[in-house]
Amino acid sequence: MKKLLTSAAALAAMASGAFAADEVTLQLKWVTQAQFAGYYVALEKGFYEEADLNVTIKPGGPDVAPVQVLLGGGADVMVDWMPSALAARENGAPVVNIAQPYKSSGMMLTCLKETGITGPEDFPGKTLGVWFYGNEYPFLSWMGKLGIPTDGSEGGVTVLKQGFNVDPLLQKQAACISTMTYNEYWQVIDAGISADDLITFKYEDQGVATLEDGLYVLEDSLSDEAFKEKMVRFVAASMEGWKYAEEHPEEAAEIVLEYDETGAQTMEHQVRMMSEVAKLTAGSNGALDVADYERTVESLLSGGSDPVITKEPEGAYTLEITDAALQ
Repeated sequence: MKKLLTSAAALAAMASGAFAADEVTLQLKWVTQAQFAGYYVALEKGFYEEADLNVTIKPGGPDVAPVQVLLGGGADVMVDWMPSALAARENGAPVVNIAQPYKSSGMMLTCLKETGITGPEDFPGKTLGVWFYGNEYPFLSWMGKLGIPTDGSEGGVTVLKQGFNVDPLLQKQAACISTMTYNEYWQVIDAGISADDLITFKYEDQGVATLEDGLYVLEDSLSDEAFKEKMVRFVAASMEGWKYAEEHPEEAAEIVLEYDETGAQTMEHQVRMMSEVAKLTAGSNGALDVADYERTVESLLSGGSDPVITKEPEGAYTLEITDAALQ
C-alpha cells in the first residue's frame, strides 16, 4: 500500500515537473511523549519521506490549544480528543475527524482506597480532581449519566480544577484525580503509593469512554483535492508508524526521546508509556469506527441539563481519507 502511494506521488511530481515533498504540519495535543510515538516513528524511519511528505511535528502543552492553532493556519492537521473537537465544532470551529489511530480510551479516575471509595456510588461528598481545557468533557458526561451534580451541592461532588500533575492526590486534596493509563497513573506509583492502596475507574469499563487522539482538519480544507490526497498519504504513513511503534516499543521510546527537546522524559517512563499506548492503538487501522463515534456522541449528549454538546453533530467526520489510505 505504502509503495503504491509513494509511486503515485512520484508520478504526480514528475508530471508537474516538481520534486519538492509536500509540506504537512501536525499539531499535537500535548508535549513530546510516547502518546504520539507513531508520528515520530513515521518521521524518523522515513515513512513520511517515502510518501513524498515533509512533516513538521509541533508539540503541544498547557498553553497550546490545538483547535486555535488549526484555525490560525499554524497547522494542517491536529491531534485532539473527540469530546473537545465536537464541542469546538458546535461552537463554530469547523473541525472534521479524518482518522482515528486510538481505538480505546486511556482515561480513568485514580482514587485512594483510604477515602472509602469502592465504586461510583461513593463519589458524592468527595472532591475529585478534573482536568479542564477540553479534557473535562468525558468526566462531566459520566457524572451526568450517573446523575451526580458537579457543583458541590448535597449529593454531588466537588470538582477540583486539576493541573496536569498528580499533586492533589499525593497531598490528599482530592479523593480521586484524573489520570491516563499510560502516564499519570504511573507518576502516582513512582511517587511511592502502592497499587494496592489505589482503586481505578477506567472510563472504558464504565461504558462512558469517548474517543481520544484522533486526527482532525478544517472542513474547508477537504474541498481541496490536492489537500485530501496529501492527507491520504499522511494517514497511511502515520499508521505505518503506529504499527511499527506497537511492535517495537523500546525503539519507539528511543525515537521519542530523540525529539524531546525539554529533556524532561526518561527512557523507563517512555517505554512504559509506549507499552500502555500500544493497548489503545491496537485494533485500529486508522479508520474511525462509526459505532465508537456514535457511542461518544451519545455520551456527550447525556449530560442532563448541562450536556457537552446540545445536538447531534453533522459532518463531524469523513471516512474518505482512510478509505483511500487503506486501499
